[in-house]
Parts: sequence; structure tokens; C-alpha cells
Amino acid sequence: MLDDDWVYFKVAPSEMTFVNRIIEGCEYLGVVTALDGKKGIGFVRTTADTAEETRFVLQHLPIPVRLLSKEEAINLQNL
Repeated sequence: MLDDDWVYFKVAPSEMTFVNRIIEGCEYLGVVTALDGKKGIGFVRTTADTAEETRFVLQHLPIPVRLLSKEEAINLQNL
């Protein structure tokens, strides 16, 4: 179901729409999906060649973004 090439992240739940809009504006990066929107956990369905640029964009947003491994995202979702 979840892929290792995707970029997983955590933001304040109120910022999920903002992240989605930014990534949508960068049409070629990927598609944002909420793993648990109420906890602010999501991922971007990237390809191997867009994952690094997606991480860069997320890390340079004017909001706090915590990048996660797939395992961290799953564990936080299950808390």
C-alpha cells in the first residue's frame, strides 16, 4: 500500500490544505494524500526522481514541517 519512494511528513493539522496547495502548484512533484489529517500526517506520492525536490520544497515552506520515514508515519498514525 505505502511506497518507500513517497515523501512522508507531519505538519499542524490546520496546515494540511496549505501543503496540498503548494504541492499542487508544483504539478510535476506528486500528489498529497493525508494519512491522518487530524494528526497532520501525510505523504506525497512521488517518483524516485521527484522525491528529493519534494523534500526540499517541504523543508523550505514558511511553516514547520517534519519529514518522516514511512515507518515513523505509520507509527504516529497508530498512536
